[in-house]
Amino acid sequence: MSDLLKAVEAKKNENIPALRPGDLVSVHVKIKEGDRERIQEFKGTVLKAGGSRNNRNFTVRRVASNGIGVERTFLTASPLIEKVVVERHSKVRRANLRYLRDVSGKKARLKQKFDN
Repeated sequence: MSDLLKAVEAKKNENIPALRPGDLVSVHVKIKEGDRERIQEFKGTVLKAGGSRNNRNFTVRRVASNGIGVERTFLTASPLIEKVVVERHSKVRRANLRYLRDVSGKKARLKQKFDN
């Protein structure tokens, strides 16, 4: 049975480091427009990271122009993700940061975690 699971399981994308909620990340995604392909950067805060095996995913939220929040969920096994760069870690006490959707300004700040 495990041979069957291994045959169906997607290959792990080596360009994705271990992510935690509260991390400020920059996700480089391949975008296909017609016959051309380019890489687009999606920079924001990881709201949640979870799932198991093939279904592992993470959700990134950023505030676009005019203060509109944009969230995007990425599969960790996706070949469309070129790379993920973790720019900083934040100190959070929750596994799911959904409350960031409703707050703005100073309440939306996350304290940076310093590794000593």
